[in-house]
Parts: sequence; C-alpha cells; structure tokens
Amino acid sequence: MNLIGVNPALPGISGSKKLGFFSFNGGNQPINLKPGGVYQIKVAMDEKQTLKLDVQGKVDRFANGHAGKNHSHLSTIGNSTNIKWHGCPVEKTDRQKLLQQRGCVIWITGLSGSGKSSVACALSQMLYQRGKLSYILDGDNVRHGLNRDLSFKAEDRVENIRRVGEVAKLFADSGFICIACLISPYKRDRAACRAMLPTGDFIEVFMDVPLRVCEGRDPKGLYKLARAGKIKGFTGIDDPYESPLDAEIVLQCNTGDCSTPRDMAEKVVSYLEEKGYLQA
Repeated sequence: MNLIGVNPALPGISGSKKLGFFSFNGGNQPINLKPGGVYQIKVAMDEKQTLKLDVQGKVDRFANGHAGKNHSHLSTIGNSTNIKWHGCPVEKTDRQKLLQQRGCVIWITGLSGSGKSSVACALSQMLYQRGKLSYILDGDNVRHGLNRDLSFKAEDRVENIRRVGEVAKLFADSGFICIACLISPYKRDRAACRAMLPTGDFIEVFMDVPLRVCEGRDPKGLYKLARAGKIKGFTGIDDPYESPLDAEIVLQCNTGDCSTPRDMAEKVVSYLEEKGYLQA
C-alpha cells in the first residue's frame, strides 16, 4: 500500500499495511530525515502511523514497537470482549537482568496457624539481606483491599485464590520473587495457579503441620470460635484441607517444638539457589 500523505514530506517512502512494514527507498532523491525527529505517516483508509527516529536518523524500533502491526486481532477473554494483548520491547528477561534474579512464585500453603506468614516474612527478610527483591501476598492482607468483596464461601474462596494467582503471576513477570501465603485448601485451585506460570516458576511450599499443633497454637483464636460453632466452614474443622502431593518443598513440624521460621526459610533459600533463581 502506497503512502498517500507524509508530514513532513518524505520522498520515496512506501509501506504495506498488510505485511506490517514501511520501506524507505529514495531512489535518486536524497532522503533528508532529521535525527531524533518524529514523523507522522498517513496511509490509505485515513490511518496514521507516527514513526520516531533515533539520533542517527534511523527508525527507532523500540519507540515504534506498534508501527505497522495488525490491530485487528481482538479477543474475548471471560466477560471481556474486543481486547488485544499489547507487547512491549522490555520483557521479563530484561527485567531479570536488571534485578539480577529470576522471577517466580513461592506458594506457601497449610492450615491456619501452621506458620505460613511467619515463614514468608523470614524468607522475605533473608532475600532482602541478599539484595534480592521479593513481595508477600498474605491471605489476610489481600482481603483488606483486593479481595475485600469476597467471603469465605466455597465459590469466593476459589475467586480469592484465582485473583492472588493472577497478581502473583504479574509480580513474577516483573522479575520479583513473589511469596504468596494462603491456606489455599483445594488442590484444584493451587493447580490452576501453577498452570498460570512457566514450568518451574511455581514453587509450592507445604507447611506440613498437624491440626492438633495448629489448634494448640490458635494465634487468632479462630479454632476456638470454630469449635464453638461461631465460625462455619473453617478449614480443618468443618471444611477439608487437601494436602499437596507434589510440593517442591515440605516443611514439617509434628510436635510443638518446631524449627524456627528462619530455619524453615533457609530451606527455601537453598532451593532458590540450587534452581538458579537468585541470579539472572
């Protein structure tokens, strides 16, 4: 498709909307392009493309990542219609090189009172001391904002985990080590979060702490309320917890005398080192 209007005038420019490229071929006429300039190209059907030139007068491929691409591929995802994924020249690998680490999700699951949040905080502190960026998505914390509209009914629990999984995926894509600590009692929901990420980037940590130990701790007094019938559908009492069968890391505590959160977190750090997540 030939260009029908250029501002400013650029002799010898032709382009193809179908193939998604523009060619600069001046023939015997010199092309006088101002380095660092921005040129608006008007093509047939009254569509416009703006091309930015770098300091050498060449088309800047980073600044013009959108130029000439086909914008007609629209999708329907869930209840969202007419949407299109927009890429960017800066990708996950670039961010990982900048941070000198690999993005992943550490998913800590276990009964209430098993020590998930304590291990998550210890792990985050240890990574910080090593100069590594992490962020914690705590089950209670996300219900203060992102998931404040959700209850603890079965269907809302599914949505709670899905949302946290999607946010964790974004953190991992940004190059962060995302630490999600939630009861997440159902295997299918944890499997769905695992499926969101590339193979190996979802690291499940199972806090293998028996109910009697967790109930003995009862840091929030929730077990007492559940036993009294004041809380319905409480995991471990009148709602099931499905233990992981294929967790990458299992942290056990079968008695009241358990390893410290820091000792448990050290095992996770060792795993990250072994798998290469603490360097780009």
